[in-house]
Amino acid sequence: MTDQVVDTGGVQALPHASAGRQFLGRTRELKELLADIERAGLDTLSGRKAPRARVLLIAGRPGSGRTALAEELVRQVADRYGDGVLRARLSEPDGTPVPVARTARELLTALDRPAPAGAAEDDLTAVLRKTLADRRVLLLLDDAARAEQVDALLPDTPECLAVAVSGGPLTGISDVRPCTLGGLDTKSAVELLSRHAGSVRITVDPRAAEDLVEVCQGQPAALMLAGGWLAARPKAAVADLAKQLHAEGEDGTPLGRVFRLAYAGLPTPAARILRLLSLAPGGLVDPHTASALAGSSVDGAHTTLDDLVALGLLQVVDSPLPQYEVPTCLHRLLRALTETQDRPAELQLARARMLERTVRLLQSCRAITETDNPETRQKLLGMPRALRFPNPRAAAEWLSIRRPALLAAARAAVADGELDTLARRLMSQLVRAMAAHFGTQAAAGDLYDIHALVLDVAERRQLPREKAAALLNLGDLDARTGRTREALVRFRAALDAGWEANDPYATGRAMESVGGAHLELGDYDRAADWFGRALAERLARGERADAARLYGRIAEAHTYAGRYGDALRNWRSAVTGHRRNGDVAGHARALSELARVQEYAGRPEDSLRTCQEAVEWARRAEDVRLQGALHLRLADTLEHLGDPSAAQLHRGAAERMLGEEPEESDAAESEPGQDGFESEDDTDACEIRSASEED
Repeated sequence: MTDQVVDTGGVQALPHASAGRQFLGRTRELKELLADIERAGLDTLSGRKAPRARVLLIAGRPGSGRTALAEELVRQVADRYGDGVLRARLSEPDGTPVPVARTARELLTALDRPAPAGAAEDDLTAVLRKTLADRRVLLLLDDAARAEQVDALLPDTPECLAVAVSGGPLTGISDVRPCTLGGLDTKSAVELLSRHAGSVRITVDPRAAEDLVEVCQGQPAALMLAGGWLAARPKAAVADLAKQLHAEGEDGTPLGRVFRLAYAGLPTPAARILRLLSLAPGGLVDPHTASALAGSSVDGAHTTLDDLVALGLLQVVDSPLPQYEVPTCLHRLLRALTETQDRPAELQLARARMLERTVRLLQSCRAITETDNPETRQKLLGMPRALRFPNPRAAAEWLSIRRPALLAAARAAVADGELDTLARRLMSQLVRAMAAHFGTQAAAGDLYDIHALVLDVAERRQLPREKAAALLNLGDLDARTGRTREALVRFRAALDAGWEANDPYATGRAMESVGGAHLELGDYDRAADWFGRALAERLARGERADAARLYGRIAEAHTYAGRYGDALRNWRSAVTGHRRNGDVAGHARALSELARVQEYAGRPEDSLRTCQEAVEWARRAEDVRLQGALHLRLADTLEHLGDPSAAQLHRGAAERMLGEEPEESDAAESEPGQDGFESEDDTDACEIRSASEED
């Protein structure tokens, strides 16, 4: 749930769904909370500077209006915090605490400080605190389940304020006095009822309205449902509703009694859709989700969702696309209804329909970016119109808006354990859609989580091929964020899984990745050995292009180790391989590296000739950057050989090509192997290889 409720920015950019109507009641509570902000804390009273942000706690049962009160408090004091407001919900709709690491990552993303993929919780919270150390931010932490969730996110500066919302006290956080909520005062409660039911009946029978408020115990959620019930029945009197609720007795909570009455009045199809919304990932619903869950048309589901909003049974999410949210206070009531009124097989079928619809939407989302391919274009045209996107921009917007629900769907599908095939297809399509629209670098954090889920399924279902792919992808992301030793462990495990699956692709890539990890760790002998093993595999299968690239990797390891003779021999093999494969760009880069090693080996004349040949091949490859780097190398070599005039000409050519100062480019090419000899895992970091590749 965290994903959808993180918000940051200037104070003027913080409207929420509740901002359109005047806040009702809670005058005393607001006054106490505002006074508590100004109150001197225990540290101040003892003469010490407060080490952390002040925490205000609003405690109340779901449906008590606790979040609305927190939002009103934030609205009133937001102008004191010039760096904006951050929001995060700390519990899933079913009450499951959101992991602190996920919340911290989302908050950092909102602060435009994306965290490294796969970073540990302590690292993420440390970065968050450091980022907030010099800012004046208001932090709203809704639906906190445990004190530890709030404590880990608190900024280490008294300039920030945290407003926490919870069902009870947060024991363990010092200097916090909870503002405990009961019901609304009668006047405010009657006005809230009037807003939803209309003022005429309330004015005609004010005593009955007060009686209804008393039956609802002033709980805002119960009053909103009661108002929705009355609004749907213009001829019903307020006293009629109060009488029916009195007849319900004292069984359950006031919210539960009003909900049962509202639910009983729904048409059967609408009641079924409402029950099934408890299965919506993250509590987020759009017309496609409701349509798939119920097995109805998208337009019909859209109409039903709007009807449920009018009855107070659903909330509209502030979004460019139609999107709704199941109120947290109703989630458990809906889940209880599904357990008593729907058979387990029916619920599983509804989940399967929802996942299948999500897979098809993700297929369409990715396919719209590949319309240059006739086969893809034909498949896209074969999809129902409701599943197609008009253009890539619309698809990217949908993916961005639905991202929290899509990630929640993947987590829920894996946790369910009964729909693993659909879960694998969903994750495969989600990875591909994110890579197509956001790029693997921007989506690295989400991709890491998805690959971890794939690994869970692969281990549970004993799928060594998918296990190898997941481990390789996780290892790649670990390596890119500097966790090389962790990456090495994953690569070795991927190699074992590849051997178990008899998958030559996985074993070859794992060997190369193990070699790359050893190279990064400075163990050049092991790196050359593992690259050599990968090379033998490629040669045995006749994969000449990969073999040519691996000759370069071996040469790179020898170069770092100072074994220039071995390095030159392998670079020559790489040059030969690229030439035979017709790879002009690879040929040029291999010649460039060969010239570099010749220069290291003290053979400037050979380096000069090789570099001149490399310039010609780079020109044929139309690689301007490589041409510029080669001209710089020629300039250095010519100066070394005592020809400064020619060197100056090459430096001028390089400057024109690169469009920057030559010394900057010179610094950029100071390490061996930088001219493009990346490992294969750099190009396939988001791949999921599974039995469902036809998707």
